[in-house]
Amino acid sequence: MARPGGRVVQSCIEEMTMSKRLSDEGMDLLFRDARTHNAWLNQPVSDETLRQLYDLMKWGPTSANCSPARILFLRTAEAKQRLLPALAPGNVEKTMAAPVTAIIAYDAKFYERLPKLFPHADARSWFADTPELAGTTARRNSSLQGAYFMIAARALGLDCGPMSGFDNAKVDHEFFPADAKANVFQLEHFPDSHVKSNFLCNLGYGDPGELFPRSPRLDFDEACQLL
Repeated sequence: MARPGGRVVQSCIEEMTMSKRLSDEGMDLLFRDARTHNAWLNQPVSDETLRQLYDLMKWGPTSANCSPARILFLRTAEAKQRLLPALAPGNVEKTMAAPVTAIIAYDAKFYERLPKLFPHADARSWFADTPELAGTTARRNSSLQGAYFMIAARALGLDCGPMSGFDNAKVDHEFFPADAKANVFQLEHFPDSHVKSNFLCNLGYGDPGELFPRSPRLDFDEACQLL
């Protein structure tokens, strides 16, 4: 026979679990109703909103808290023109029209920040002499942070248009050159060629009237298996 106290404890656990659960409206905003946008309303995105976006996404977990993502927000016509030669033809119009285009990049020498980010162990030594491991870790975790970036953007009411149709080498040459003196943007946080582009993401307030019907997704049994 179950003890009454046991039922009370179980009820409290269930209530605590539900209190941590995001509302259906929140899930719709982040996932079910969220779309990739290619057309944008004429509504600017403030610098403060971009700061809020980063201050949300930075809390997402990464390996040893390595946090390799580096983000360059292109907000001006000048910056967009410098990106233009690297874009695939099909991505030009929507990128030029977007209020902001973010270059989601990664620092291949992220481990130099680990004494600050992971102070309770000598995590820098895990990567400093193993460039292949460092590169894999940087690419994997910056992609993970890119997903946090989009979720944070949607949570703030922004729409996203992620893209991989561009020339990484051209982006890196233009924005993250090997010669720091050649960097016309004077990116003090990205001093040299240690930073490499991963993918692009347009940001703004999407025009819902320009959306095409949503494409299907794989069902659970097509993509998952329980062992």
